[in-house]
Amino acid sequence: MATKRSPAGGRVTRAAGGRVTRAVGGRVTRPLGGRAVTPIGGRPVMITGAASGIGRSLARRLSRLGSPTAIADIDEAGLKETARTLPGPALVRVLDVRDAADQHRFAAEVREWLTSPLAAVFNNAGVAVASSVLDADPGDDEWLRQINFDGVVNGTRAFLPILAEQDDGVIVNTSSVFGLVGMPYQSAYCASKFAVRGFTDALRQELRGTGVRAVTVHPGGIKTNIARNARVRKDPEGRGRTHEQMAAEFEALLRTTPDKAAEIICRGVDRGRARILVGPDAYVFDTLARVAPTHYYDVMAVLEKRLRAGAR
Repeated sequence: MATKRSPAGGRVTRAAGGRVTRAVGGRVTRPLGGRAVTPIGGRPVMITGAASGIGRSLARRLSRLGSPTAIADIDEAGLKETARTLPGPALVRVLDVRDAADQHRFAAEVREWLTSPLAAVFNNAGVAVASSVLDADPGDDEWLRQINFDGVVNGTRAFLPILAEQDDGVIVNTSSVFGLVGMPYQSAYCASKFAVRGFTDALRQELRGTGVRAVTVHPGGIKTNIARNARVRKDPEGRGRTHEQMAAEFEALLRTTPDKAAEIICRGVDRGRARILVGPDAYVFDTLARVAPTHYYDVMAVLEKRLRAGAR
């Protein structure tokens, strides 16, 4: 069941050739070789995974900037808490992103709710699993794949027709730094995030010459609850740690807040970026993947030890 508050309208203009654009007082930018990009602040957006973490921070940031926000998550309590803190109009929807049919129903609800063109679709919902490949539980890996990858595909297919009809807007799909390099005990997570990256890169090329863009986001270590909500059957390193201990160790390495991540993502979208790296560690991952594509983990292991030592 959706709850609705009507979004305030904005000034809509039609550019040469009939493409719909919208001015909201922000400067218009133009990505290299592309069309002009109008900042998304003040324009309607849709965000999945909005009950916590980056999704909640995106919703709050954009709502403060005047954007009507359609927010969705399977966590009803967390979603209601996000909605309670939004200063502007919102469409609130409990949604399992694995359900393609329900994603299409949600897109139809958003289409009806809109009073001006949809500026951005953030396919952001995600989960984690920690396991070696040898001991992996196929059910856990399938659960993760359906949310992290299928959820992105479902959201893209449901909302892309709206953007294509407008010939305007941006699909923003959350990958990860683990979509840049493979990491031990994260095989399922890495596979899903590499898949998001490949899917979105392919979509971007299909959209060349249109007013619609596709963006991949690669967050580094963000201070969210993803590690505490992960599925963990046992310590994959064989050190006998509890789930709580493993989550605490992981969180000690995190340096970027969800609010800062949302700021970086929105700035990157507004600047017409095709790929957005979030956090200083994301740049380290990206550089190592380029200069040491088969030996990056040797360097990362040293950096991790130094970070853990500094966190004590």
